[in-house]
Amino acid sequence: MGDILVGTASWTDRTLIASGWYPPEADNPAKRLRFYAGKFPLVEVDASYYALPSEQTAKAWADRTPAGFTFNVKAFSLFTQHPTRIAALPTELREAAQQPGKDTVYLRQVDPEVAERAWQIFLDALEPLRQAGKLGAILLQFPQWFPISRASKAYIVSCAERVAPRKVCVEFRNRTWMTPDNQRETLQFLADHDLPYVSVDMPQGYPTSIPPVLAATSDLAVLRLHGHSDNWQSKDIHEKFGYRYSQEELTEWAPKVAELAHAAQTTHVLFNNCYSDYAQVNARQLADLLGVD
Repeated sequence: MGDILVGTASWTDRTLIASGWYPPEADNPAKRLRFYAGKFPLVEVDASYYALPSEQTAKAWADRTPAGFTFNVKAFSLFTQHPTRIAALPTELREAAQQPGKDTVYLRQVDPEVAERAWQIFLDALEPLRQAGKLGAILLQFPQWFPISRASKAYIVSCAERVAPRKVCVEFRNRTWMTPDNQRETLQFLADHDLPYVSVDMPQGYPTSIPPVLAATSDLAVLRLHGHSDNWQSKDIHEKFGYRYSQEELTEWAPKVAELAHAAQTTHVLFNNCYSDYAQVNARQLADLLGVD
């Protein structure tokens, strides 16, 4: 069985800080990250989806965590064809990205040179993590309007080639990728290009729902657990992801994760129900069930 790393998709959410999970002495970002890294070996950076990170920030993350700690980093929204706030772009790119009367922009609307420069800034910022051996995978989470197609596959491959030798992992929110008719094709495509599939646990029956299929399509396997909130379509992320897995649910997940880990060298398990202390508590419970640190 390969290595299993368990962690959460955030260590900075305001509700987590208010929950009392951090001790009183962990009263600033540096201390909170050090405390978190003493509890878990893995974390996902979600802030990078909303704004390009800075090299200075990534260096601080590397300096504040022990050897062997791993950061997965969510790709900037522009790269995964989500609407992107123009104000979130670096100052040097905003004028070129402007759309009349619009506060947001899509990848298809910007000059390729703008996207190229944004990618360069993003990857340069992550270099301190890579140099420290702490950069895990860049998460490409594609939206509901990104269906299975030749063009979509080509774009995924182009992203992976752009960031190489860094590794990406791929999460879908369009059901066409994982319908019974297309599931085998999707997983084979990812395996053919050595791209890790991101298995998910999430509410079913919604337009963005992907079935909980666990699959290893590379030497890295990734599982993101989003919870089963009754408010999945809420615009409030605390309502959408505010779900605490029961001990019974986690007991059912443990052997599934172990089986996934038999098919990969390394398995990353990330709880995305990271509001209040749900994710941190659930991550510790699952790690204990699996017998990993």
